[in-house]
Amino acid sequence: MNKLSRKAYLAEKVVFVDGLPGCGKTLFSTLIASMDRVELLSYTYEVEHICALYYLDKISEDAASTMVSMQTDLKLYNTMMGRDVNFRPSDLSSVIKSHNPSRYFERLFDQGDEKLPEIIKQERPILNFAVHNLLSYSEPIWQALRDRCVFIEIIRHPLYMIRQQALNMSHLLEDVRDFTIYYAYKDRELPYYVHGWEKNYIKSNSMERSIHLIDKLSNRAKISRKNLKEKYQAKILTIPFELFVLNPEPWLQQIADVLETNTNNVTQKVMSEQNVPRSMVADGIDIEIYKRCGWVPPQEGTTEREEIYIRREDIAREVSGELISVLDRLSDEYEKMYWKIDI
Repeated sequence: MNKLSRKAYLAEKVVFVDGLPGCGKTLFSTLIASMDRVELLSYTYEVEHICALYYLDKISEDAASTMVSMQTDLKLYNTMMGRDVNFRPSDLSSVIKSHNPSRYFERLFDQGDEKLPEIIKQERPILNFAVHNLLSYSEPIWQALRDRCVFIEIIRHPLYMIRQQALNMSHLLEDVRDFTIYYAYKDRELPYYVHGWEKNYIKSNSMERSIHLIDKLSNRAKISRKNLKEKYQAKILTIPFELFVLNPEPWLQQIADVLETNTNNVTQKVMSEQNVPRSMVADGIDIEIYKRCGWVPPQEGTTEREEIYIRREDIAREVSGELISVLDRLSDEYEKMYWKIDI
């Protein structure tokens, strides 16, 4: 059988904003969308599915990389044509919530089709995808895009992610609205990233599953980050959420540099809307979707360490002693490596 291939491409730069649920991807995707030439935040479930199928050995290497190349080009083509763009006003990825809605309305009436390759060449748009814990499974993306790809990997203290993950585990997984790739395991269907720790997943409650998820995928991401940089000279910028929201400017410049673009006045406006910089990490923005995902404001008068302690005690009531020990280890590792919290 012939080997699949796609050498031609439209998308010259593709940024993937990645991380575990609750890490703060939406903040970064929105912020990056404000930079020069960067497109509206969007999702690429097709690429995520391809990577999951490749990980489960259900699709060949050449098929996976060819499909990634084609899907990213199709996304850019349809976005520039005014197709496959979200106009639902309440969605975070909506044109209505973007900093320049008129651009997407104007495209509906602009020239397209055979004119698009030249328009893309002149405007050099940057595709902007928010993805879900994909770095560990991203080999087909790097095979396809090589130096056209940038991963902005958002990491965060486990105690600030775990509540949203537990809500996902209890309300979304194995639900008809969950479009994750599943595989058959005995009499169950399990999400692809559970491969290798099925027994722990099955016997655990939603909070315990979240601890296992952080443990397994954080370790996989660490290994993948190293391997991808060695194999592809992969452009992976790892940003601790806490360090960014407390002191964003150095990180903003790194993001702009790796994307070969610039910040602007709109970027500063988006920063203000996201309450960045913050005096405390927990000082997020009070909107319904964040509250639905488990966000709670800090208690009045507390310190960063006290906020961590409050969250830790809340979780400890729902998990076994063995799993709280795992969570404590993950928290200690994160604090030693990234966020040295004042007492």
